[in-house]
Order: sequence, then structure tokens, then C-alpha cells
Amino acid sequence: MVNKPTMELRWDPTLREWILVSNIRRFRPWQPEGFCPFCPGNPETGYGWRALILENKYPMLMENPPEPGLHWFYKTSKSVGKCYVVVETPEHNINDISDLSVDQIEYVLNMVISKVKEEMSRDYAHYFLWFRNKGKEIGVSLTHPHSQVYVLPFIPNRVSRELESARDYYSEKGRCLFCDILNAELKDSVRIIYDNDHWVSFMPFYSHWPFEVHIYPRRHVQLITELTAEEVRSLAYVLKVSLCGLNHVFSGKSMPYIMVMHQAPLKGSYPFYHMHIEVYGVMRDEGKMKYAAGMETGGGNFTYDSVPEENAQRLRNSVLRNCISVTK
Repeated sequence: MVNKPTMELRWDPTLREWILVSNIRRFRPWQPEGFCPFCPGNPETGYGWRALILENKYPMLMENPPEPGLHWFYKTSKSVGKCYVVVETPEHNINDISDLSVDQIEYVLNMVISKVKEEMSRDYAHYFLWFRNKGKEIGVSLTHPHSQVYVLPFIPNRVSRELESARDYYSEKGRCLFCDILNAELKDSVRIIYDNDHWVSFMPFYSHWPFEVHIYPRRHVQLITELTAEEVRSLAYVLKVSLCGLNHVFSGKSMPYIMVMHQAPLKGSYPFYHMHIEVYGVMRDEGKMKYAAGMETGGGNFTYDSVPEENAQRLRNSVLRNCISVTK
């Protein structure tokens, strides 16, 4: 049994993807009930801030990780990178980022953009993954509003598949795959959740999760750092409306979800790629969760227990009822 801190990447030769292995979180000190490390006045936070980006004290990656273990057959690599926590507000009792003002969401987005610019010059930084887990069903233990950043030494598998598809599509048709998806969704219109001058929020034709929402910029950009100030402000508005709609679809419970930003890798040139945000709402109905079970986890293909067009209508109605008048 391994009793010492271990941190390394392990290569899965069957699926050709890296697994992040770390037992560092097991060494976290006990904290008293009711204590929140992200509230103002604690050693990591202090006072007088609107939002913070903190290094994760118990990360999956670090700038100077230990040497990986060697195996006679399997490939390993160093877990070099960074893990950050984005504390989105000093206020603890906020249900979701959608309850923050547009100004505050814009402030958080600009902090993330600054962090991308800071990290992209580092040798190990091949990908910047910003993601948000919401709800105990997703595994969230700290309820203070926060998201996370992984600065990775490799391109995540899901993004890598998108890049390959986008490259092939561009080679064949001379156009951006994501731009064509956006145009198809706008033409159909039935899966559009909300849109403005710069962004479109929609439930994809090929949704995997019951309430899956994708948010695309109308302009073809690869990285969040390429957005104009007006586009960042506009994104804050669309995020607020879309997540507000998710959280009010059901009367009894706010929606647990995962939100992930997909953008181009930090190294290389990817003019065929189109940054976007994906949100996976994991409840399929009132009080009923969608689980990634045998077909999804073992087979790798999702089943959808409804029809995206029907759920898009439910989500659009939720936005119209609850969210348009509160976006200040």
C-alpha cells in the first residue's frame, strides 16, 4: 500500500489518454464544521477583495512535482502544471454564480482572462481548463461560490477529439465546424435558449445530458483572451441568464451542473477551432438524476431519456419566467 504522497500522470494505452493520479487530498488537515476557507478574513483570503484566484493547496498538478514512479510496462509522466481555485465572491450564502450581478460575473471573467495570459507563456502550459462544479451530486463539498482552473501539460481528451473533428471538417469544407453548428441551431431556432449581439446559448441537437447548454460566441475566436471588452460583458449577461434558467427549471431543487470552457490549446495554431462554453445540467426531471451508467460509462455512448427540443422549450420558458428581468 502507498503511504507517501504520490502525484503523477499515468497513460492509458487502450483509450490513449492521461489519467491524473494524486493522493495529496488524503493529506488535507481536518477542518472544524462550519469553517469555510474561502470566506473573507481567513489566512488565504484576507479582506478587501471582490474575487480571488488562489493556488489549490491540495492539487492534482504542481509546478515542481515529484518524479513519477517508473513501471516496467506502463508509461508515466510528471504531473507538472497548476491548479487554482477561483473564489467568485466574498459572500458565502449564494446559491450560484447566476445570483451574482452581471458586473461581478464580468469581473470574474476578466480575472480568468488575466490568468490565461499569465500562464500561457509557461513551458508546461499546454491547456487552460476553467470549469465549475455545482451541487453535492457533482461532488462539491465547499459551497462557497467558486470554480477551478487546471493548467495542463497536455490537451484534454474531449477537447482533443473536438480539435480533430474541427480540423477534418475544415480540410474537407473550408469552413469552421462550430460556426456551421451555430448557424444550424440559429436556423432551426427551436433549441435556442437565449442570445444577444455577441453570444448564443442553445441546447445542442446532439445533447448528451438532459439539460445541456452550449454558449457560442458569434464571432470566430479561439481563446477567451481574444474577446473584446464588450464581448466579455455580453458573456457575463448570457451566463447569468442561462444558469438562472437552469436553476429554475424545476420547482423543488436548483440544478446541479458542470460548466467547462473549451478553448484552443495555448501552444500551436488552431485557426479552425472555435471557443465555447459547455454546461451539463444533470437532472432529467423533478427529483430525478441522470447517471452516466453502463451504456454511458462502459460503452461510451450517451442515452437521452427525452428529446432536446422538449427540454429546450422547458429551459427557455424558465428563462422567460424567471431570468430576463433580474439581469442587473
